[in-house]
Amino acid sequence: MSKLSQSQKVVELLKSSPHQKFNARQIAEQIAAKYPEDYRDKRDNPRFHDDKAFIQQLVAEIGSQKEQIIKNDAHVFWQDKPRPRVYWYDPETVAGQPFSDSVIDDETGDQEDMSADVSQENLLEHELYPILIDYLKSELKLLCQRIDEKRSRNTRGSGGNQWLHPDIVAMQPVDKQWNDLIRTCVKQGGGQSVRLWSFEVKKVLNSTNVRKSFFQAVSNSSWANEGYLVATAISDSAVEQELRMLSALHGIGVILLNPENPSESEMMLPARTRPEVDWQSVNRILVENEDFKDYIELVSNYYQTGRYRERDWNKV
Repeated sequence: MSKLSQSQKVVELLKSSPHQKFNARQIAEQIAAKYPEDYRDKRDNPRFHDDKAFIQQLVAEIGSQKEQIIKNDAHVFWQDKPRPRVYWYDPETVAGQPFSDSVIDDETGDQEDMSADVSQENLLEHELYPILIDYLKSELKLLCQRIDEKRSRNTRGSGGNQWLHPDIVAMQPVDKQWNDLIRTCVKQGGGQSVRLWSFEVKKVLNSTNVRKSFFQAVSNSSWANEGYLVATAISDSAVEQELRMLSALHGIGVILLNPENPSESEMMLPARTRPEVDWQSVNRILVENEDFKDYIELVSNYYQTGRYRERDWNKV
């Protein structure tokens, strides 16, 4: 008997509980538990340092496969607002399209959605930085640092560093759970014991700013193993399709940040991992920005000692 595809697994899960709504994380956790053999090889991939990272990958894949999920069964629906996106199975209704974003389940839903939009609209971009750091720390186990543009030399004049360094950087100590013997082998063999991440933050991505924002992330994150563009909202499906195309071409990932509940943020598009850090670009940013210099000093200390202090990280 042939294995079910992932989108078919999602349909079977939804079908087993008609009318019950699931977000992508709940679906990912349940199908991974139900089909452990199907996911064994993927889970054993060393880039998933723990179960949370593995589940986050499934969440991203489910989000990117929603059109395929609908094609598998016309009784499946999804709703994008209020976030997070939810999916459900309605055996009495047939449709090939998702519910409108304006469709809300109950009488209070419209009011809740409106208040969520207002609260996000009122947030300033710099107020999103600690929220993003909270998500990256708790969900992905990253050690983060804020890069403040005010600590740049600005030798290129006003706005000269806008496309040089990102808003948030992070270190992932991938060797944290390794045996000391393995850690020594990797170090002596010139392998990587850490992975460096980069994040460019925007409030909302729309048709006016999506390309500029994306290519700013490309420019600011070209040095890192993984680079991401982060936003609290994507205005419409056309912008989402543009992001998917650009991500496939340039390897920058996209995170949809939920300011109200950071743990429900969605890694919509995983970044394409670069095997090596571009140290020439790192050096250029280090010369220009004191925060970035501090970040690289912390990374260097970890390379040398294999240890880090929590109090040195996750500052805004």
